[in-house]
Amino acid sequence: MSQKTVAIICGGGPAPGINTVISTVAKIFLSDGYRVLGVHEGYKGLMSDNPRLVNFDFYYADRIFSRGGSTLLMSRFKPKKEDFNTKFFVDENVNLLVTIGGDDTASTANRLSKFLKENDLDVSNIHVPKTIDNDLPLPDRNPTFGFHSAKDEGVKIGNTIYEDAITSNNWFIMSAMGRSAGHLAFGIASACHFPMLIIPEMFNKTKATLEKVVALIISSMLKRRIMGIDYGVALVSEGVFHVIDEQELKDSGILFTYDAHGHPELGNVSKSNIFNVLVQERLKELGLVIKSRPIELGYELRCCRPIGYDLTLCTLLAIGVKKLYDEGISGCIVTTNSRGDITPMYLSEFENSDGIIPPRLVDIDAEISKLSFKNLHFVNEGDYEELGELVSNPEQYDFNKILNWK
Repeated sequence: MSQKTVAIICGGGPAPGINTVISTVAKIFLSDGYRVLGVHEGYKGLMSDNPRLVNFDFYYADRIFSRGGSTLLMSRFKPKKEDFNTKFFVDENVNLLVTIGGDDTASTANRLSKFLKENDLDVSNIHVPKTIDNDLPLPDRNPTFGFHSAKDEGVKIGNTIYEDAITSNNWFIMSAMGRSAGHLAFGIASACHFPMLIIPEMFNKTKATLEKVVALIISSMLKRRIMGIDYGVALVSEGVFHVIDEQELKDSGILFTYDAHGHPELGNVSKSNIFNVLVQERLKELGLVIKSRPIELGYELRCCRPIGYDLTLCTLLAIGVKKLYDEGISGCIVTTNSRGDITPMYLSEFENSDGIIPPRLVDIDAEISKLSFKNLHFVNEGDYEELGELVSNPEQYDFNKILNWK
């Protein structure tokens, strides 16, 4: 087989815009005479004896560019070196492997490229970074693709929930995805004018505990009560669970399943339900009747249709793949900045001294963060006297004291 071939795989979880990248890569390489193959199930499919393939033509590619989800089935399979083989690359005459995924997918691509080179195969690799968590340290603090679409979908849901809170005169405790970074929760809560937002970055001057998260939620409830407002939404980033001691979670009475290493499997529990139960238990202890309900905001966001911002960003990144490949650049991550310049970045530029890519966190000291926190509703020292009629220890619910902020 003499025709040059581009292969595309997707790793990790979905993000809006994946199909835009696939579509654009396919169309731009097809127009240059390449064959474009999509491989189902990421590295699992790539390393199998009989991979399931999609042979793209223009019409297939053109039909999917604005769709949510991924036309290529995804997989979190992370191959070990003994899983690597050259069969697919030899059989299909692959010249370029385009990987779409997060840091794990990128690091595996880096290892695979070295393996292929050791076996005298010249296969280029360019990685397109994606995550709705927005936690990859891209240049110019540019967002990862999919983040703005997921946030937009979250805002639609959040606004509806807030309208329900107003209409039914009660509270909702919402949880949002985000791993160890709070970008998604921050963006949704700020846009929806929620009275309380809790992200892991807020615990920069104190240890995060379940008790403090509960106290912050009740702080907002108490503040609104004395304002004559008996409704609201408190949004907690799932990343908070990643900064709470594992032993505290095990001792909390929460029913977790555990992985092979004995760690609580956080993906199998509803974080919003946990916090709602804990808040309701505390309210009963305080003798306060405040109705609240849990809302889990997670998988609803990952496969929505990309908004215009991500359609443009994903198209640019995919065209950037072709640009870098034509320049002979390989083993890199394609990135862009606020001007739209395409630049290659390498894992070595992301990794710390331990070879780990540290997540990009919400800058808690940035002006946008400070102003957004001021827009929340919470107890402060000026509320103590009035709150004394509701609780005996109002200082326990002082937002700044809970977080040890001055």
